[in-house]
Order: sequence, then structure tokens, then C-alpha cells
Amino acid sequence: MSSTLTSTINRTFSIAPMLDWTDRHYRYMARLMSAELLLYTEMVTTGAIIHGKGDYLAYNSEEHPLALQLGGSNAHDLATCAKLAADRGYDEINLNVGCPSDRVQNGRFGACLMAEPKLVAECVTAMREVVDIPVTVKTRIGIDEQDSYPFLTEFVETVRDAGCDTFIVHARKAWLQGLSPKENREIPPLDYDRVYQLKQDYPELSISINGGVKSLDECRTHLAKLDGVMVGREAYQNPYMLAEVDQQLCGIDRPVLSRDAVLEKFIPYIEKHLQSGGRLNHISRHMTGLFQGEPGSRAWRRYISENAHKPGAGIEVIEQARKNMSI
Repeated sequence: MSSTLTSTINRTFSIAPMLDWTDRHYRYMARLMSAELLLYTEMVTTGAIIHGKGDYLAYNSEEHPLALQLGGSNAHDLATCAKLAADRGYDEINLNVGCPSDRVQNGRFGACLMAEPKLVAECVTAMREVVDIPVTVKTRIGIDEQDSYPFLTEFVETVRDAGCDTFIVHARKAWLQGLSPKENREIPPLDYDRVYQLKQDYPELSISINGGVKSLDECRTHLAKLDGVMVGREAYQNPYMLAEVDQQLCGIDRPVLSRDAVLEKFIPYIEKHLQSGGRLNHISRHMTGLFQGEPGSRAWRRYISENAHKPGAGIEVIEQARKNMSI
């Protein structure tokens, strides 16, 4: 098998995989606002899928198109997980070559794999042999002192030759020692031009950019030179920016949902979660930014954060939080 379907996925705008943030509840809310954007799971390790007790591949059918991001460096294990994910209906498998945390390095995956392009190529080959959905790679522009453009192109060419034609590039290098994952998202300087150069030199590849993007206007600037933009923290902290992705970036003539319309569409999902024994704060924590920038948004956030975690908290907490915005 081989991933020949890359072009069938709209990569114009995607939401970055973010640990503890982009779970299936957040992704469901995001999908309410945009039919076109591409969603990514949090990074899931091969060990969790193969040996873990929970179902690490669970998702809502409404989330499609949906990519699973895998963390690992054992080609056999990655192939096993890719096959399981493809059988579960995922639309893409993405290999994490960007996460700089110590825990990830100890498992020999994440950003440290940039130093082992042949191993990444082996992993990509192994996954492509067992699935017929796209296998893609999310990477940095460099690591530690290895941050020259030739270092990046050697990595990309080696992985490309294994059959990967889609790269999502975080436009910062990663320091593997001395910086926390949070600092690695903020301290190394952004170098968008290097990602632009990559697309210019390898026009046959699909190149998406990630890192520091805060608005749809910025997305448009990047899209003039690249195939896609991946947005992380801004899409989480200000989720309503997603409501105009289809219209502004994808040219789809569709009404823009108001914030209250998004809330109204989300309520039945929340109620179903509560009826199945779930807690309100599992979902409400993803909603606190929905009214960001609106009058009363602070009252909305405060009421949810003070009440949603309480035993027995139900949909009335969300309703009261909304009422409090106009008090």
C-alpha cells in the first residue's frame, strides 16, 4: 500500500496537535465552526496504543477529516499503530518529529529524530506499506546547533525519498537541552523565510507552516507562498477564529455561525457526555475562550472555572455563565 491520497485532504488550515488540549471534545467544538479545517489528535505514543488500557484511538465521527499524530521511532510499532488507526477510519497518519520534551527524547522520538533522517525514512516506509491513507511528518527547521538550511533539506530529501510528500514545518528550531517545551514554543526565533524557501526549492511537496500564527490575515500571507497553515495556541485560546476559516481561507459560501449559535449546537453533545457519566469540566475547559474579546467574557470564564468542576455540575452552569455576561 502507499499513501496516494494526500491531495484529497484540504490542508489550507489545520489545528496543531496539542497535548491535553486538542482532545475529542475540543475537536468536536472546532468542527462545529468549520467543515473544511483539518483536525489533528494530541500526540499519542505507540506504547500507549499497543500496551495502554484505554482506547487511545477513540474519536467522534463528526471530526473528519482527522489525522492521528503518532509518537515513536520503532518502525514495526509505528506500522502496527498506523494500521489500527487506518482501520478505525482516520484520514491521515502524522509522525511527530517536532516535540522537544525530555520525556519524548528518552523514548527516542520527537524533535531529536531530526538527527536521524534515515530512521524517520524507515518509519515512514513501514507505515506506508500497511496503509493507503497519507503518512505525513511534522518537524522543526532544526535542532540545537544543527539548524542550517542544508541540514533541513537533507532531512526533507531523505524522508521524501521514502515516499512522504507532505511536511508540516514548525518554523523554529528546538533546543533539546535547557529549554522546556513551553520555552521551545516561544524562545527560538521564528524563521518563516526558511519554510518559504523549502517550498520554493521543493515545489512538488506539500509544505504547511506552523508557529506563532495569530490571525486569518496572517494565514493569508503564508498561503500566498505555501500549501497550508497550522495554528496552535491561538486556535485554542480564541476558538471563534475558526468560524470564518471556510469563508475567508477556503472560499466556501456558507453562513458564519455566531458564538451563540456555536454554543447552541454544542449543547446536545455536552448533554450526551453528561448522560454517559462524563463530567462537565472535561468539555467546559475548552470553551472558556469562546467569547474572548466580547463584553462580559471575563464573567463567562470565571463562572465556568468556578463551577464546572463541582460534582453534579450540568448544562445549567453553561447557561448561567452566558447570562452573567450581560449582568
